[in-house]
Amino acid sequence: MCNRYRLNAQQIEIARSMGIPEHLIIPEPEPMPPPELFPKRIGWVVRVENGERILDTMRWGVPLNGKPITNVRNLASPFWRSMLKNPANRCLVPVTDFCEWSGDKGSKQEHWFSLPSQPIFSFAGIWRPTPEGNCYAFLTCGYDGDPATHVVGAIHPKACPVVLHREDEERWLSGEVDDVCSLATPFPSQLMRVV
Repeated sequence: MCNRYRLNAQQIEIARSMGIPEHLIIPEPEPMPPPELFPKRIGWVVRVENGERILDTMRWGVPLNGKPITNVRNLASPFWRSMLKNPANRCLVPVTDFCEWSGDKGSKQEHWFSLPSQPIFSFAGIWRPTPEGNCYAFLTCGYDGDPATHVVGAIHPKACPVVLHREDEERWLSGEVDDVCSLATPFPSQLMRVV
């Protein structure tokens, strides 16, 4: 489960890498998202509005029973399914690298993962409005076979974030629910790097 990631890029770099036309880039928001993200903080997301991608800010963690949920794995849950079914509630979460932890409490070690071919990549995200403002979470997935054979699974065998291939981003934002849920698979190890 990923509860820490970074987006070390300027707003204009994020927008360009995510296919957002410059005339749709919002003025820098207050507060600005920090480069290192933890649950309950404001982060950047890309969503579709009026048929165009826009860069937006939201709080990380969708409230469920009073607790902010940051990672979504049970795609059959009626709560998450309602957001997944509606393309307007899907988003891209731009990322430069993410962290998973190994070791026991008190001696945990952080491991950072990035994509050498994509300085800015995206997680498959979902979002919804709440009384406190818009909130987002992103999908995680398990591994087929032995988790230890995957670069992330060797560190965190329970789940890894759903990293989208660049060519699958539009599919995630606009496709039918069963099709987009099939994207919830581990990103190929050979395309990732442990920093």
